[in-house]
Amino acid sequence: MAHVPQARLFSWEDVESCSDLDRLSLALDYLPDDALMQALEARRAKGRDDYPVQAMWNAVIAGVVFQHPSIASLRRELGRNPALMDRCGFEMLPVAKKPAVGTHVIPLDPYLGVPPDAAFSRFLANLIKLEAAGDYTKQMLASLRQSLSEVLPDFGRHLGFDGKAIESHSTGQKDRETSKTSDPDADWGHHKTSGIDANGKAWSKVKSWFGYGLHVIADTHYELPVAVVVTCASASESTTLRQMIGELFTEQPVLAQRCEDFSADRGLDAGETKALLWDTYRIRPLIDTRELWRAEKQEPGFDPSSTITRPLFPDRADTIVHTEMGNVRCCCPQTGEVRDLVFQGFEADRDTLKYRCPAAYVGSVCAGAETCHAAGDVNPGAFGRVVRIKITEQDRRIFVPTPHGSPSWHRGYNRRTALERINNRIDNGFGFEHHFIRGINKMKLRVGLAFAVMLAMALGHIKQGRAHQMRSLVQTPRHASG
Repeated sequence: MAHVPQARLFSWEDVESCSDLDRLSLALDYLPDDALMQALEARRAKGRDDYPVQAMWNAVIAGVVFQHPSIASLRRELGRNPALMDRCGFEMLPVAKKPAVGTHVIPLDPYLGVPPDAAFSRFLANLIKLEAAGDYTKQMLASLRQSLSEVLPDFGRHLGFDGKAIESHSTGQKDRETSKTSDPDADWGHHKTSGIDANGKAWSKVKSWFGYGLHVIADTHYELPVAVVVTCASASESTTLRQMIGELFTEQPVLAQRCEDFSADRGLDAGETKALLWDTYRIRPLIDTRELWRAEKQEPGFDPSSTITRPLFPDRADTIVHTEMGNVRCCCPQTGEVRDLVFQGFEADRDTLKYRCPAAYVGSVCAGAETCHAAGDVNPGAFGRVVRIKITEQDRRIFVPTPHGSPSWHRGYNRRTALERINNRIDNGFGFEHHFIRGINKMKLRVGLAFAVMLAMALGHIKQGRAHQMRSLVQTPRHASG
């Protein structure tokens, strides 16, 4: 008779080798949580140790990794998964007390070894207090960021920013007696978007939410977060972005030296931000430009389909004009034809954009060349007129080292889709689209844990030879074949 090998009944090692517990181990093994563990142990001191600090912390991280929306959901998972109990560090099969009634055997409660709601509530309360006082998750993120910079030599080369709304688990309606909401830390945020539809009709849409704003700087090549800040919903994104840039590059100068470009959407279009990136850190801003020019649109006979231009040198009667997007053009004084000047590059040592006459560039004759040269007070010869624009002397919102709309601008700006995928993981992978969080300290802790787990798992994948899985949150760790 053939012998059929039987698996051992209580072989937790066999269970772990083929289960999602590998993902939890990846997060726990690479989270730099020593300082937080010491603070939690010190806070407990000589208090009751029915449920060890390390085991409780492991369970909280398990809730993040396995995307549990609540403590009740996590407790149910612990109650039916002895392997998870064992990995967290709890007693898997607690000793049952002697039956109190006759010889009747009382069935063992599957939740007997699972910490009760009260234990989790106390532990989370301690976590929130410690985080508010010591920014422990922020320290973990900084440590993980440093480790990723060491294993990925180009980590931080391309950075981008995006903000997203996170609604509070509160309606935002005020109580009639107290005039307060159920989440006094949150407030109302408003985000307006506008544009022009296919029929040329202007449209606008305002999104309002009660809660918080999540602001993320991320590596747009690796799709990994670099810095994160939680604010009230009404906080200014532009101001928050500049503060985050200053803090990030002060804490980790190597990223400031390594970063080449920084992208953001048009909502962050501000001359102060673009000037900060280039003047202070020599980082090229790839931020979309808003259409803010209004004066020309109020003039009689204005054609909505035409592009508004303004003189590049308004102090003299020159032929060179520019659009709000930074396109530099010449208006022929003889024919009135408007043509784009040919971009010749950015001279970083001079902070100067260089453009050349389009007619001279293609070798054609311009009827208004002589008048154009006289207006610009130049004598260019056969090479044609060259126009240099010193960006520090112009509108910093419009003129940047990499011109808006150029091929290199588009390549860098298109990498911003990485932020959308990170936001999708935050909503769907970590449950921020439907949550039960009220209070900014709770929100900061929960957000910090989510991003710390994301980076810890990425670091673990890389160090274990699975760089191709660094962005994976749900796949079981597997080595690449061949």
